[in-house]
Amino acid sequence: MQIALVTNSLAGNGKGLKMSGQISDMLKGKGHDGQVFTEGFWDSKVHAFDQVWIVGGDGTLNYFVNQFHDLKKPICLFAGGTGNDFHAMLYGDVSLSDQVELALRSLPRPIDAGRCNDRYFLNGVGIGFEGSVVKHMAGKTKWPGKTSFLIAILKHILFYKEKSYSIRCTEKTADGDFLMIDVANGKRFGGGFYVAPRAEPNDGLFDVNLVSKLSPWKRIGYLPVIEKGNHLSLPFVDYFNTKKIVISSTEIMQAHVDGEYVEGREFVIEMLAGKLEFLC
Repeated sequence: MQIALVTNSLAGNGKGLKMSGQISDMLKGKGHDGQVFTEGFWDSKVHAFDQVWIVGGDGTLNYFVNQFHDLKKPICLFAGGTGNDFHAMLYGDVSLSDQVELALRSLPRPIDAGRCNDRYFLNGVGIGFEGSVVKHMAGKTKWPGKTSFLIAILKHILFYKEKSYSIRCTEKTADGDFLMIDVANGKRFGGGFYVAPRAEPNDGLFDVNLVSKLSPWKRIGYLPVIEKGNHLSLPFVDYFNTKKIVISSTEIMQAHVDGEYVEGREFVIEMLAGKLEFLC
């Protein structure tokens, strides 16, 4: 079997590239051909392989999905980045060798994707507070896990001001000031914050998390609650499911799509059920 190992040489500060070499060696030892491709060399070559294994974090995954959103090959994702939220949901805490074995014996299963305007995503979209945090982090060295995200949150938590939004979908209409708006396909963002703890990546639905205005001191108090995913019953949280949602504002909205910063005055977010097939 021929397997394309696609990675970003910067993923995980070099972790992804190193891990790709390790996986390639493992595959050769099992009689398979694993060829490593770094960014700029993916092109259409991956279509010639039997499977595509992505080695990187959520950013690498997002870049791949936007380049190959119509790929009809089985995909496997390895945690080779600093932020590996989607990997954690699909595979949990698994060793590299065990995941290679899992991928080789697994049958592909459909996994949902989303589209925000013209960008595709797998994990989710965060608008407002999280978007501002991601903008602040852009271009800075990121630490593994949630460390970088947590530091940026603590810098924002006292001074960020909620923005006014208009939210439209079949299930709900809302106009007002919100601290956070999450449209999630995955359970967690930011290296381990369970903003959508009930999300499933193959149910054909987004989990939407609306957090209303909060004073800075309440933000500090409830941050650990949101981090652990225990916030759904709180009075300032509205949590529901939808297949399509339109979020707009008279101001430029700050947001992230799978951790990549975007901005705009309107986001049309649509569910693409069973868009890709993953070995998991």
